[in-house]
Amino acid sequence: MILCLAGLGVPARAGAADPAPPAGSFGVRLLEAPVNRRSDPRARTEIVDHLSPGTVIHRRVLVANKSPERQHIEVYPAAATVGKGQFQVRDGHANNELTSWISVDGGSLDMQPWSEVPVQVTVQVPATASTGERYAVVWAAMASKPDPSANINLVNRVGIRVYLDVGPGGEPPSDFTIGEVIAARDKHGQPSVTIAVRNTGGRALDMSGNLSLSDGPAGVRAGPFEVVKGTTLAPGESGRVAVQFPRELSNGPWKMEVNLASGMVNHTATGRIRFPDAGQTGKPSLLSGLGAMWATVGASLGVGLVTVTGLAFTFRRGRRRAAARGR
Repeated sequence: MILCLAGLGVPARAGAADPAPPAGSFGVRLLEAPVNRRSDPRARTEIVDHLSPGTVIHRRVLVANKSPERQHIEVYPAAATVGKGQFQVRDGHANNELTSWISVDGGSLDMQPWSEVPVQVTVQVPATASTGERYAVVWAAMASKPDPSANINLVNRVGIRVYLDVGPGGEPPSDFTIGEVIAARDKHGQPSVTIAVRNTGGRALDMSGNLSLSDGPAGVRAGPFEVVKGTTLAPGESGRVAVQFPRELSNGPWKMEVNLASGMVNHTATGRIRFPDAGQTGKPSLLSGLGAMWATVGASLGVGLVTVTGLAFTFRRGRRRAAARGR
């Protein structure tokens, strides 16, 4: 069974209302999710599933032309990987094993101004498929009008991630542990922390969460402050998530409470922290509590936090990518 998600959307910026889209903008969002994942926030914006070999599923996505002009939009699958703390996508129509299982019904759209069109995405897992998790993106892409004076065309695209695990029986468990925290201030004085995380489960994780500060100077409290989005960890992978704070935040000391999540998996840990002066990095501090069971790791495990631009689930302008004319 599937759960209809019509009317649900994820703001382009957490905690802010989506602004009126600019002329020429378009978007794509998921309309359905499995009923057995109704409590999983990831399943409302991404195609996340566990299937046995030989299974076929259908998911509807809604493509919207949020502009006063007619637009031609192509909907198609493309390859993705998870590694180095990121969900990584490729240019163009790159293929992998999962994309060969995905088909899009009616994916070539000539859309009227301010119109919306549902499109069906089918995933057909071969009976001979091997066990394991695979990744892809269902893109909605719009090419710019050809420029005779240029040798490239710009392609805007937004998409829906696909995390598909294949295997008999139940789904592999998802879990993670929280490691050390490192505080820093950049040369302009803005404080931040990075938090070590290790994926100890069998599914990829999209990390989110927040950090709250209390027991500061004169008993001041601050937060919660949201985790910077963009960290995706493959099974067994270690990485870091980051939290940024206002520049005027004092050095402390502070008591901190870290709440991290991926889908339905949540862990909380607490500790003490003091921010250094501008341009400096503090010493690692340990956390305690549920989820803080991982031995400390060195700073060499830090992973750059690069948000996958172009992956959005509300109607906003797609990211620009250069593609050779004729593609």
